[in-house]
Amino acid sequence: MTMLADDEAVEAIALADGGIMEALPAAGIHVSLSTISTELSRRLTEAHAGKGQSFVSAPVFGRPDAAAAQRLVVVAAGPAAAIARVRGLLEAIGRKLFVIGEDPPAANTLKLAGNFLIVSMLETLGEAFALLRKSGIEPAQFMEIVNGNLIQSPIYENYGKIIAERRFEPAGFKLRLGLKDVRLLLSAAEERSVPMPLASLLRDHLLSAVAAGMGESDWSALAEAASRSAEL
Repeated sequence: MTMLADDEAVEAIALADGGIMEALPAAGIHVSLSTISTELSRRLTEAHAGKGQSFVSAPVFGRPDAAAAQRLVVVAAGPAAAIARVRGLLEAIGRKLFVIGEDPPAANTLKLAGNFLIVSMLETLGEAFALLRKSGIEPAQFMEIVNGNLIQSPIYENYGKIIAERRFEPAGFKLRLGLKDVRLLLSAAEERSVPMPLASLLRDHLLSAVAAGMGESDWSALAEAASRSAEL
C-alpha cells in the first residue's frame, strides 16, 4: 500500500529496478492511495497485469486530521477479486469506502474531479471574502449565515474558518500539490475532449500563488490571490 505525493514518486517506487512490481509475488496486489494521473494509473495496471499481479487505485479524500482519526473517504477501483482481498485494509483507514468499478484509472479521475470541486470552492470563498473585507463585513459572520442556511458542508465550514483566519500554516495539503492535481485534471480532460475553462483559470491562479512564494502553504492560501488583487 503506497501513498506518495506525485507521479514521479509513485513511478520511482513502483516501476524502477527493485521496486514494488519486482518485489511483489505473482498474484500480489499493489494498492495505491496516491493522487496520480490517469495515464500512470493505466500504465501501472498494465505493468502489474503483465507480471500476474493486480493494481488497485484507491485515492482518498481527507486532510491529515481525518487520516489520524481514520475518517478518510476512500474511492477504489480495480479487479473485483483484488478489491475483495484488500477491502478490510481500505475500510480500516476510512469512514467510507466507495468501489466504483474494475478500471483503476476511474478512481483517479473521480479523485481529480473531487479536488477540482474543492479548489473551485477555495477560489470562490477567496473572492467573496475579499469583497466582504473591503465592504467592512467580517467573513466569519458571513460563514455563520451562509453555512447551515444556504449551504451545509463541513468542507465549507472548515476551509471557510481557515481562510477567514488566514491560517495557512502548517499546511494540511500544500498549494503546489493542488497545482499538480489541477494539471492532472486538465490532462485527463484533454484526453477525453472535455473543455474545463474554470480549471484552466484555477491552474493560472495557483501558478501565480506558487510564483508569489506560497507553494508550501496550505492550498487554501489560494484565497489570498483575491485579497491581493483587491489590494487588501
